[in-house]
Amino acid sequence: MPWAEALLTSKAAGQEVTEEGRALSYVDALREALTLALELDPKVFVLGQGVNDSPGMFGVTTDLHKKFGTDRVFDTPLSEEGLTGICAGAALNGTRPVYLHNRPDFLLLTFNQLVSHAAKFHYIDNGQSNVPMVVWSAIGRGWGSGSQHSQAIQGFLLGVPGLKIIMPSTPYDAKGLMLSAIADNNPVLIFEHRWAMKTKGVVPEGIYHVPLGKGIYRRRGEDLTIVGTSHTLSLAIEAIDELSKEGISADVIDLRTLKPLDEEIIFESLKKTGKVLVVDTGPEMAGVCAEIGCLVAEKGFHDLRGPVRRIGLPDSPVPAGYTLEQFYFPDKNRIAKVIREMVSGT
Repeated sequence: MPWAEALLTSKAAGQEVTEEGRALSYVDALREALTLALELDPKVFVLGQGVNDSPGMFGVTTDLHKKFGTDRVFDTPLSEEGLTGICAGAALNGTRPVYLHNRPDFLLLTFNQLVSHAAKFHYIDNGQSNVPMVVWSAIGRGWGSGSQHSQAIQGFLLGVPGLKIIMPSTPYDAKGLMLSAIADNNPVLIFEHRWAMKTKGVVPEGIYHVPLGKGIYRRRGEDLTIVGTSHTLSLAIEAIDELSKEGISADVIDLRTLKPLDEEIIFESLKKTGKVLVVDTGPEMAGVCAEIGCLVAEKGFHDLRGPVRRIGLPDSPVPAGYTLEQFYFPDKNRIAKVIREMVSGT
């Protein structure tokens, strides 16, 4: 697959765009990535519930079926486990499926095929087979979606060998990580956030990639290290930007991928600041916050000058009402409060 090889070996691979350039919405950046992959590789196909509806899935797949045909971009029945098994089989036979789900909640129905089969085939046959499939979904919140349509399940999947997990926060990363995921020879999960999908940013034209397992500094500072992904990291950036008026600064690290995890950038920053705050869109218990917090305590204990703190979701189902959601989900004010406590040592 020449396009994927060129993508992954490009000298410009993974460079962050900071200068002014073409502004593109997050959704448009994702659709552009899918368009490029479909154009460049006839083995790529896109499927999912509603992908060829008039608006597409959240706008990400709008009109793709008109350009590439319904044999390569097509709607699927309500049979998530069966379709995931079909995708795994298709990937084993040399194609590159991109299976889109409206919500991560629906991925719970795929765990048998995803966890017990797709993630393990490469190990079972001693590396003779690869399963180059992408499974995509968008976390929902903010309009009373309730406990069965707002779940953030990335923490459930951290302990599954063979899976890679992506959580972008910017349109630039959304496009570059999608292209990297499609080019990868392993099962890759992408969790977007609906609020991140409302943003715009600088996105280069053409093909580029953001490498999996490579985090990036979004801010540089001295008082603490903030580590996370996706929308909650964006809230942390808002919080630290406001706290700069009080003389508080932080290293803000966007991990971009949870598996593989960029440990190096975390410990590099920890050596300087001595304090770590982990933020995540998922539960605090037994998830991303807990795993990274344990990692820091285990491998970076002697650099710590205070306890690891974490901000995620409480140990209760997501409420359905808008008012209750304001108490349930982290916001920049709650993040700012924890940062002040960490800096003051209270």
